[in-house]
Amino acid sequence: MNKRFLDFRSDTVTRPTAGMLDAMMNAKVGDDVFGEDETVHALETKLASIFNMEAGLFCPSGTMTNQIAIKCFTQPMDEVICDQTAHVYRYEIGGIAFHSGASVRLLHGERGILTPELIEPEINEDNIHYPTSSLVVLENTVNKGGGSCYTLSQIAPIHHLCNIKGLKLHLDGARVFNALMATGDQASEYGKYFDGISVCLSKGLGAPVGSVLLGTKQMIHKARKIRKAFGGGMRQAGFLAAAGIYALDHHITRLKEDHAHAQALANALAGAKYVKSVMPVETNIVIFEVGKGSAEKVVHQLKEKGLYCNTTSASTIRLVTHLDLTPEMIDQAIEIILHLS
Repeated sequence: MNKRFLDFRSDTVTRPTAGMLDAMMNAKVGDDVFGEDETVHALETKLASIFNMEAGLFCPSGTMTNQIAIKCFTQPMDEVICDQTAHVYRYEIGGIAFHSGASVRLLHGERGILTPELIEPEINEDNIHYPTSSLVVLENTVNKGGGSCYTLSQIAPIHHLCNIKGLKLHLDGARVFNALMATGDQASEYGKYFDGISVCLSKGLGAPVGSVLLGTKQMIHKARKIRKAFGGGMRQAGFLAAAGIYALDHHITRLKEDHAHAQALANALAGAKYVKSVMPVETNIVIFEVGKGSAEKVVHQLKEKGLYCNTTSASTIRLVTHLDLTPEMIDQAIEIILHLS
């Protein structure tokens, strides 16, 4: 990372570690569109096994894996049910409408967490006037919920509802390993509940590029064709897949360090005079509300002191911890936070 400042803008800003770079440079590669890149195949197989799913598909981004999944699970004039904070709705450029011709039913969960009680009344009956409710999307962790996360005990009844109502269930697992580290749940249990899972490698896990979509062999066969139509077919992608494999082997358990760093920042912010409130911290995201003035002004003041972060609204600010931030850097950030005028 750039040593001139403390970068809390996102966990996507990380640089490959020395070990990861070595793994990338020594990857065995081939033409993945022809199915000949063994490192890509190894990554897809590895993640499918971890989550107890049949198959995987390596893609450039989580936005692509999410949008491919939605395309797989819906038809034009269908409706997707998700929280109003969901990344698939807010930050994927209207892709649900553009790619899939589907509408969206937005719910208001507590910090983005949905429940069967919220979902069931919004499932449309079979009526000529209504779109067909066909898919529920959960996000784990919830970005705009301050890194809030689902437990398996919360997911299971949502899956049960979808099953009896004939809806598919997809997980935007942008930070799913953060959720697993926080809850203690087992990744292998996820395969029981989801029809599709998107696993991002370029956030807390620290890989430079990529997400993997997981599902049944039949679903992934269809997804591969959709990826091609989206322009997402990659050739010697094993150099990138090797980074993902390295991340899975070395960077999962260390996510707890990021969570501890986030809690330390939240504790400092709770004592700062310019902070009105801090969202509960469960994982590696801290969102706080400023008491007076604008969030943009506070972000600018922090930037002048060497701490980079982003606003999430006119009054709220987000900090995200990651593997490029050492304990010493967290201490520096706390000093900046506490002494900001």
